[in-house]
Amino acid sequence: MGYGYDFWKLTFGVIATIGLYSVLYKENKFYRFMEHAFLGLAAGWMMTALWTETLKENWWDLMVGRMSDGTTGAPKVEAYGYFAWAIVIPIGLMGYFVFSKKHAWLSRIPIGIILGLWSGQQFDAWLGKYGPQIQASMAPIWPTTTDRFGKLTPAANASPEEIARIAGINGANVYPSQAIINLIALLTVLCVLSYFLFSVNFKSKLMGGATKMGRYLLMIGFGAIFGSTVMMRFSLLIDRMYFIFIEWLKHGILHMA
Repeated sequence: MGYGYDFWKLTFGVIATIGLYSVLYKENKFYRFMEHAFLGLAAGWMMTALWTETLKENWWDLMVGRMSDGTTGAPKVEAYGYFAWAIVIPIGLMGYFVFSKKHAWLSRIPIGIILGLWSGQQFDAWLGKYGPQIQASMAPIWPTTTDRFGKLTPAANASPEEIARIAGINGANVYPSQAIINLIALLTVLCVLSYFLFSVNFKSKLMGGATKMGRYLLMIGFGAIFGSTVMMRFSLLIDRMYFIFIEWLKHGILHMA
């Protein structure tokens, strides 16, 4: 029984996988070849994705307008174009003057515009990412009720009204379990911040102990991050091994043999 296109597609995928993982043995030409092939394919894919996922939707369609697909009759205008978007064409083309020694200064104009816009967006992104974390570090550390240790938990067959009622009660109260967690988080933040105060000479044993505890807490946090990274690498390895031994070897070779 002959092997079709699907089999050879899987086979080339297996060869590429083995080539990329061969670097674990040592640096070799096979790995270098697969690395360059991967980078070339990625560059081509990025050029296509740049147009289909970014430029066409966010620039071209806004400039020339959008038309319906015409399946229901004559094409109809869905959105009229704003030709002022054409002004970004010369700004974008200025970036290619970086290859000219005489007019290289023109390439700094789009770079400056991009950096300015990017800086504003990053400030907003920073506030959206770390603002809630800063707010969470200021959670109350004193319980408002001692009726129970932890939050109320709705029953498995609770109605939506009951779930909403319990959620409202939990949101209006700070239980002892929450207060303890908030206190631990606050002490962690203070200890870690004290570790980075390098310009202050701590003569107090309390501050010295807080600095040492901050270092230990940082090591625990970095260890957790490193462990997550290792597990992510293992998940990628498991996916590739499944591709080789199940999708290619079992379903490909054994079923087609």
